[in-house]
Amino acid sequence: MVAGSTPPRRLPHSAAPAVACAPRFRGGPPAPGGGGAPPRPGVLAAMDLLGYERPVRLRRRSNGLVGLLIPELTNPIFPAFAQVIEQALAGHGYTPVLCTQTPGGATEDELVEQLEERGVTGIVFLSGLHADASLDPSRYHRLSSRGIPFVLINGFNEHVNAPFISPDDRAAADMAVRHLADLGHRRIGLAIGPTRYVPSARKEAGFTAALPSAEAEGLIQRTLFTVEGGHAAGGALLDRGCTGIVCGSDPMALGVIRAARERGLRVPEDVSVVGFDDSPLIAFTDPPLTTVRQPVRAMANAAVGALLEAVAGTPVQRTEYVFQPELVVRGSTAQVPD
Repeated sequence: MVAGSTPPRRLPHSAAPAVACAPRFRGGPPAPGGGGAPPRPGVLAAMDLLGYERPVRLRRRSNGLVGLLIPELTNPIFPAFAQVIEQALAGHGYTPVLCTQTPGGATEDELVEQLEERGVTGIVFLSGLHADASLDPSRYHRLSSRGIPFVLINGFNEHVNAPFISPDDRAAADMAVRHLADLGHRRIGLAIGPTRYVPSARKEAGFTAALPSAEAEGLIQRTLFTVEGGHAAGGALLDRGCTGIVCGSDPMALGVIRAARERGLRVPEDVSVVGFDDSPLIAFTDPPLTTVRQPVRAMANAAVGALLEAVAGTPVQRTEYVFQPELVVRGSTAQVPD
C-alpha cells in the first residue's frame, strides 16, 4: 500500500463472494457455464452496501403498497420500528409507504384516507389512536368493513377485531422497580404519560403492583412522553425526595437527568434513572442509560407476519401478541446513597 493512502475497507468474510460478484450482476459477462439464475440476496445486499445501482432486470416488482403510520420521528424508537418494518415488508416484495403525523399536519384519519386512495394492500399502525382508550374505535370498524387488513402495534382495544402487537408494559415497570429496590432504593417515583393511553396505564399498573399502593400513588407524575415532560415530572419527583425514578420513555429519562443536574444531583451517585425503549444511541448518553428494552425486531416482524396472513385471506381475530421486555443495566443506576 502506498504511504499516506487510505487503507482498504474490510468487509466480513461471509460477504466477500457476494461483493466479488456484484460488478458481474450489474451487467458484466456471466461466469463460464453460468445460467440465468437470479442473484442471491447476499449479492443484492452487497450491491446496495457498495452503492451500486441495480440494473432494471434485477429490480423487484412490488406486490403492492403497505401503509405505515407512525406518530412522529423525533422519538428515536419510532424510526427504529419503521426501519425494521420496512425491511420486512420489502423482503416479502411489498413497498412501504411511510406516513408521519406532525402537529398541525394530517391526522391519522386523513392519512388513512390518502392511503386508501392509493390502493394500499394493508396498513400498519404504530402507537396510533388505537392506543388512546378515550377515543371511539369505530374508525377501525369502518376500515375493516372496507376490506383493508391492518395490524396495530403498542396499544390494545378489546372492541377492535385485529392483531395487536405489544410489549409487556406491566412487566417492564415491575422489573424496573425491582431493579431499583434491589439497589436499596425505597423512595421510587414514576414519570409516565397520560393514562388514557393503554401502554401508560399498563406501566402504571405494574408500578403500583410492585410498591405499596399508598406509597406509589403519591410518587406518580403524569406528563408528556418527551424530554420536556420528563424534565417537569423529574423535578417534581426529586422535590419529593425520590432517589430512583422509572420513566415511560428514554427521552423522558433524559429530561429527568437534566432536572437532577439542575438541582446539583449526580446520576447515578445521588439519583438512579431507568428509561424505557432502549432507543438507538441511548447507550452512548452521559451516563449510559439503564433502560427496559422493547424487542423491536421481534415485534416488527410479528406485525408484518400477522398483516401478511390477513392479506393472504386468513380470517382476522382479535389477538394480542405480547412480547417480553428486557432490563438493560448501564450507568444511570447504582446503589442508593448512604
